[in-house]
Amino acid sequence: MSAANGHTPLRETPRLKGLTTWDADWAGLRVVVAGIGASGFSAADTLVELGAVVVVVDAGATEENEAKADTLRIVGARDVLLGAEHAAALPLVDGDLPDLVVTSPGWRPTQPLLADAARAGVPIWGDVELAWRVRIREGRPTAEWLTITGTNGKTTTVGLTESMLLAGGKRAVAAGNVGTPILDVIRDPQGYDFLAVELSSFQLHWAHSVSPLASVCLNVAEDHVDWHGSYEAYLAAKASVYERTRIACVYNVEQRETEAMVEEADVVEGCRAVGFTTGMPSVSMMGVVEDLLVDRAFIEQRKDSAAELASISELGEVVPRHLVANALAAAALVRAAGLPPAAVRDGIRAFRPGDHRIQVVANEDGVLWINDSKATNPHAASASLASFSSVVWIAGGLSKGVSYDDLVRDHARRLRAVVLLGEDPAPLQGALARHAPDVPVSLHPGARTGDGHDGGPDPATGDALMQWAVDEAARLARDGDTVLMAPAAASMDQFSSYAHRGAAFMAAVGARGGQAPTAKES
Repeated sequence: MSAANGHTPLRETPRLKGLTTWDADWAGLRVVVAGIGASGFSAADTLVELGAVVVVVDAGATEENEAKADTLRIVGARDVLLGAEHAAALPLVDGDLPDLVVTSPGWRPTQPLLADAARAGVPIWGDVELAWRVRIREGRPTAEWLTITGTNGKTTTVGLTESMLLAGGKRAVAAGNVGTPILDVIRDPQGYDFLAVELSSFQLHWAHSVSPLASVCLNVAEDHVDWHGSYEAYLAAKASVYERTRIACVYNVEQRETEAMVEEADVVEGCRAVGFTTGMPSVSMMGVVEDLLVDRAFIEQRKDSAAELASISELGEVVPRHLVANALAAAALVRAAGLPPAAVRDGIRAFRPGDHRIQVVANEDGVLWINDSKATNPHAASASLASFSSVVWIAGGLSKGVSYDDLVRDHARRLRAVVLLGEDPAPLQGALARHAPDVPVSLHPGARTGDGHDGGPDPATGDALMQWAVDEAARLARDGDTVLMAPAAASMDQFSSYAHRGAAFMAAVGARGGQAPTAKES
């Protein structure tokens, strides 16, 4: 790691450089806010309160957006422009170029409005960058930030971190890419001691000056290449979580890429590198000894001893390896923040994983039914598959341009059968044909066949499709199998969200009376 005292992004104007507290001179700053979703609305509302001149743009002229626009106009936004034509170019603010664009994380750098801003030399921030700039406010406590990113496991790790902080008696909350928009948290009148901040690669791309107390990249795998333009650009965005970290950069010992990110990061003088591993830890690492989570990083006698933190069994009924890793990463963050081992243990005991993450739905007649709808990419699905020995796999959906070859090759031996979802199952179907040709594959009659021709009637609605998938999995499963719904793909081709997909799975299993009839071994 190399030391740095922080830096400002290129093309930042002298005025913007001075905007580092809530009480700085924001009045009259001309700002375009791109997007009127949760983060965009929160950014616009905050900027209006700060006294900026705000124009909000969103391509969607929906009824919901019109209602939000009315609210923003009432509180003082200069204008709200809805419709695709307004998102096609950078608008003027009071007849001049804006001083700043604040973008919602989902907007790509190539989006025309943002591309216009870049060409014109107008700085672009995300809502996380704005939140960092206004976090210091006279008369209120300033929270320390613990930042978490990774291809998978972010939300679970943020939740564990929040739970440990609360167990340690701190006023803390999860924010960012999960839960409450971060600017709403910043404006809380009571303030917080700590924020556990989940950061997507999109948010990191638009954050330039965040300097957290401790940070972690849990893991990396190919994802969101369509947004970033290349895997290298995606990795660079993830690596930026470590920039300007002050106390501890936490990395995954079992994934060399994250350690390399730490080695290359510009950090504040004195920052430490702390590893986590699901194996035996070396000095300056968190790890596992027998069935215990232990700390060899934040104790004085770390050269020849370890501090017990918690038992693995306290993490839940089904404890896959990646959940152990997430708990260790969270433990490293809160230990860096000075919390005692008891806070880690009590936080794990109090934590309740969110729905759709290795969620046990039923365990009847020798078959375990697991909902992992949150596994929206191959890396997440691989972690799920690795947790079980004989699987009827419900998979497929919107592939986001990733390859499934490694996933199928690595886990072919575990597959009893595969039930495919998705309007276009061809990417996953092809990988199965190449690397698991003997595994039975069930394809909905309404899906495309991979040769570009329609294989039958239009696909069923998501709920009906999931009922078919569950019934088909029940027919294929045998005593001792796990029916695992870990799609390795996004959901938006047939469902409104991964949560809708997971709820449909749970409802379909429940519709069978909570029991899944299984085929018998012959």
